[in-house]
Amino acid sequence: MGYKEGVIRDQIIILPESVDEYINEENVVRVIDAYIESLDLKTLGFTKSEPNETGRPPYAPQDMLKLYVYGYMNRIRSSRRLETETKRNLEVIWLLRKLTPDHKTISRFRHDNAGALKNVFRDFVKLCVRLDLYGRELAAIDGSKFKAVNSSESNFSVTELEQRIKRLNTRIDEYIQQLNESDAADDKLEFEKSGDVKEIIERLSTRKNKYEKHIEELNSSGETQKSLTDPDSRLMKGANSFEVSYNVQTSVDSKNKLIAEFNVTNEGNDMKQLTEMAAATAEILDTSNITAVADTGYNNPSEIVKCIEAGITPQISGSEGTLCIPCPEREAQTIESHENGKAVFIKERNIAICPMGNILFPKHYKNGGRMGVYYNYTACNNCTNRCTQIKYRQFAVRMKKTEFSKEYNVENLYIKQIHIKPDPKITNTRKTLAEHPFGTIKRSMDAGYLLTKGLRNVADEFSLVFLAYNLKRVINIMGAKKLIEAMV
Repeated sequence: MGYKEGVIRDQIIILPESVDEYINEENVVRVIDAYIESLDLKTLGFTKSEPNETGRPPYAPQDMLKLYVYGYMNRIRSSRRLETETKRNLEVIWLLRKLTPDHKTISRFRHDNAGALKNVFRDFVKLCVRLDLYGRELAAIDGSKFKAVNSSESNFSVTELEQRIKRLNTRIDEYIQQLNESDAADDKLEFEKSGDVKEIIERLSTRKNKYEKHIEELNSSGETQKSLTDPDSRLMKGANSFEVSYNVQTSVDSKNKLIAEFNVTNEGNDMKQLTEMAAATAEILDTSNITAVADTGYNNPSEIVKCIEAGITPQISGSEGTLCIPCPEREAQTIESHENGKAVFIKERNIAICPMGNILFPKHYKNGGRMGVYYNYTACNNCTNRCTQIKYRQFAVRMKKTEFSKEYNVENLYIKQIHIKPDPKITNTRKTLAEHPFGTIKRSMDAGYLLTKGLRNVADEFSLVFLAYNLKRVINIMGAKKLIEAMV
């Protein structure tokens, strides 16, 4: 008995009468086609949403968007690879009706529709809200680093630039000394070598001038890093090492682990991301009562207070303590500065006055309530008087417990105190919610690195990534046929 044999290659076979017969009712391309055809791309902000009256007809933005969504759902993100798929992939041939745009046209579509792609992501989120796929009660917020199109060799800090300049100065001095020795020697060979040395010195001096220019740019802009390939990217601490990356924030709903909102930032940590992400999630899910859970990287008292003021319940690991929420009147409080340069504590009002005359409000208590910390971040952040070297707040006053009273008149203090204590049942669910999408996107969808440069373009790229992720999850939950029926 032999092996199984295939058909003879030159044998004539009878194929189905149409390409449509190759695509069954549960194929994801039917969902992509139905959803994108239902969109009003002009309202969403896409260019060329209406055909030109004269000239060569362009590709319809609907077809280009279908191609991109299909590609991101199937680990095909490169414009060149997408071009190849239009000529050999039966699903893509069906989806585009045998259209074969070149890679430049495909790439240009994404570049020309900055901002519009995120509108598509949000439109699909709103569709899922109407289909009751979001619980709209609990959202897990988390961030992850994605490698940018910029090597670490093309990223500089002021310290690194100064070190490089120092090394270049040493090398230049060595070559100048060598050049002087060549000039002193009455030797034709040494004279010929001196020309090569001069070229080396010129190259080193050019590089030194370039580094000095980078330092001037950093000092004038106030930035701490300069990336040459992608100016918006920054060197960040990743899971295993430092890489030039972007920090991508997501908000994941607890009901079906669908992504509700996202944001791309070049901040190296998550300390200032909680309020923005939680508020945006509440807005897009159209709910006024939502709980936001996050890890200790978001444990920022100022951000927690802002969430509470916005009606959001924060559940942050390790954030147990007493916080003070200021009333609106406190911003108008000012007192004359003190000549002695020391803070003055006013026991009756439970506040302190800094040497510059700004009111410092109690934020939390430390060491089991034995000490209170007082500061005013807004005032201190704009103050030129560095009263302390504390990194994250310019001034703080610590008072003994016997010097203040926890009972006070709110109208006199212009603040109210609250005690927060995270619920372990909620905080323990964070990993199963927030980290699952990142794992799927980086491994299963092969989107752990970026193909575009600049904050705006990176945000557009992640609009496609997260739209593809949500589409795949909804198809798994509802099925392709039922989802298409729900869109009608």
